[in-house]
Amino acid sequence: QVQLVESGGGLVQAGGSLRLSCAASGRTFSRYAMGWFRQAPGKEREFVAAISWSGKSTYYADSVKGRFTFSRDNAKNTGYLQMNSLKPEDTAVYYCAARYTIGVVTTLREYDYWGQGTQVTVSS
Repeated sequence: QVQLVESGGGLVQAGGSLRLSCAASGRTFSRYAMGWFRQAPGKEREFVAAISWSGKSTYYADSVKGRFTFSRDNAKNTGYLQMNSLKPEDTAVYYCAARYTIGVVTTLREYDYWGQGTQVTVSS
């Protein structure tokens, strides 16, 4: 069982930056692939970024590629999403997810554990 807690959301102006954190419980965190998803009002939850258990492989949605960076520190049981050059269309609730597997997981249905979400609002 893994519990995930996101933090770091907030209000930022367009062009600004935020760093989201996803803190995980559990001794085998290093064996879990992680992902970030987001959900804007009235829209479906969508994939943002994913990282393998080792942190060596990452994958990004086209909409955030080159602006967002996903990293992890397995010693601290924490994943990080650095978001730069934020745009108003990045406004959403951001969710962290985990799955016990090797490799990168980009599909929402494949994730077993989810956090409660953190709000990111980008003003124009």
